[in-house]
Amino acid sequence: MQFMACGRIGRAAAVAVALAFGAAGLAEMAAAQQPAPKKAPEKAPAAAKKDAKQDAAAQSAWVKLCEKATTIKKEKDGKEEKKDLNICLTHHERLDGNSGMVLVSAAVRQVEGQDKQHFMVMVPLGMLLQPGMRASLYPKDVWEKVTKNEKVDESKLKQIKLAYTLCHPAGCTAETEMTPELLADLKTGGGVVVFAVNAAGQPVGFPVPLNGFEQSFAGGPIDNKQYGEARRALMQQIAQRQQQLAEEQQKKQDEQKGTPAAPPAKAAPAAKK
Repeated sequence: MQFMACGRIGRAAAVAVALAFGAAGLAEMAAAQQPAPKKAPEKAPAAAKKDAKQDAAAQSAWVKLCEKATTIKKEKDGKEEKKDLNICLTHHERLDGNSGMVLVSAAVRQVEGQDKQHFMVMVPLGMLLQPGMRASLYPKDVWEKVTKNEKVDESKLKQIKLAYTLCHPAGCTAETEMTPELLADLKTGGGVVVFAVNAAGQPVGFPVPLNGFEQSFAGGPIDNKQYGEARRALMQQIAQRQQQLAEEQQKKQDEQKGTPAAPPAKAAPAAKK
């Protein structure tokens, strides 16, 4: 998989990395084989917290991928200087196991030679951009209560404000600078619930468990070739599932068409004159 195909690192890098969100994480392969919602859940915050129970039980899908990108920088004399940089993305994805659509992605982007890192989130298309996007950080003990559907005091949760940066066919991406405090919270936290606003003006909650994030962030990148092979295998499984479901649906329709028609009702006897 190729992260970068363009020269300048700023906005172009953000576009390329956001497009990388469309690929499935290796650890998601097993989880994706279980039935998933047919579409992104459009629920209020309270309902979104209930969904966290299922996500917490899933295997960690945080992975790190790194790729070389060529940047072009203009010197004072007007000459352009090319430089290869290493760009790493530690990310988590929640997939629809029936369609392969990415329901939500969260990631930390690291660029070689840059002190600043960024926390990025992608949600499906159809969200209102003007209200922006935000996320609530849940410490491990509070996240555990959420997974048990217990009531928690949301007013004490830390909030992350995210600004939309771009939209593309896979979804819309928002990001914020990764401060040392935010990074520490992600490493020690139990989960994050990302909130966007849909076209109907209703908040949509996307739970993102943080189990496995610290290990993936601190560890080395996974093999890109193996990652690509696993992604192709997953998409093939999803395509086979879609074909199987379509065949089953067609079979049911054929059986219904082949059902003998009910005998016509007998006419009521004519009244005697």
